[in-house]
Amino acid sequence: MNNVDIKLNPALPQQMLRSCPAYRPSPLAQHEIAGHQVWIKDETHRMGLGAFKAMGGVYAVAELLLHETGLMQADLATDRGRAAAANVTFVCASAGNHGMAVAAGARLFGAKCRIHLAETVPEDFVERLRAKGSEVVRSGATYEESISAAIEDAKESGAVHLADGSWPGYTEPPRLVMEGYTVIAEEMRDSFVSSGNWPTHVYLQAGVGGLAGAMAYMIRTNWAVQPEIIVVEPDAAPCLQHSAEAGKIATVSGPVSNMGRLDCKTPSMLAFEILSKATDRYVSISDKAATWGVEQAALLGIASTPSGAAGLTTLLQDLDAGIYPEMRPLVILSEGAVGDA
Repeated sequence: MNNVDIKLNPALPQQMLRSCPAYRPSPLAQHEIAGHQVWIKDETHRMGLGAFKAMGGVYAVAELLLHETGLMQADLATDRGRAAAANVTFVCASAGNHGMAVAAGARLFGAKCRIHLAETVPEDFVERLRAKGSEVVRSGATYEESISAAIEDAKESGAVHLADGSWPGYTEPPRLVMEGYTVIAEEMRDSFVSSGNWPTHVYLQAGVGGLAGAMAYMIRTNWAVQPEIIVVEPDAAPCLQHSAEAGKIATVSGPVSNMGRLDCKTPSMLAFEILSKATDRYVSISDKAATWGVEQAALLGIASTPSGAAGLTTLLQDLDAGIYPEMRPLVILSEGAVGDA
């Protein structure tokens, strides 16, 4: 392992995002499922973008703009700030939602944005990104190939590369993205402190691992009651589980999954460093099971996707198998149905 010293400060994104007119805490409610009271954190309408990634991308754009322009936080979104931001272009690869968050942040503060998408990303995302004012480039057959294209783009154009995955020599922008996600965990902690009803098990779906890593970091750092943490990946891309077994970053191969935002073959280095220490159990699920999870979410009145409902899918499988007879589980529905946001 790289033994990276990872520090995430939830106070910084809380201060910045809570000054944003679009910010509202997302709903956290209990639902009765198979005789269990299940906490569901519903990110399907987050900041009008329909996914948890809004918290990371918008915050990271703002922080990087302060670095690039020398502005103060109070200058952001003012005429002076927008004039300075107009000279900055952000570039990233995305499986969909990270690109939406970066595009929204760039538009909010007056910067430019260019998103590289693999051929597997639905056309709905292309249309939504362009509606946010972003330039969209189709780059490669896989997510990994679109990342390579974004890296080269940033080198050649001088744009700011804002990825949500990390690797040796590239950690600060993805650390900021993860820091933005910590607000989600803090919203939940506030609710659990108030109610005194803490979850015993937390299901965290993962692609490169940004959300899972940020949630696990906050849970292990400052939750008063420590739950079991279960990380869920597509069986076509169990890169975090394989990395944990190998004790180092591992790239996996597999077919394209219907869990498009989780279909990542190489994990984020920062997320891996956290999850390799914090995770109690890894689970991989099939595309068929993930589709069933979406149907079950709909029965609860929440429209999601195979990616967004992957944690719920695994919980339901565990309930059917009777793995945890006594539990108060928590799942995060991390995105709404594509095109609904």
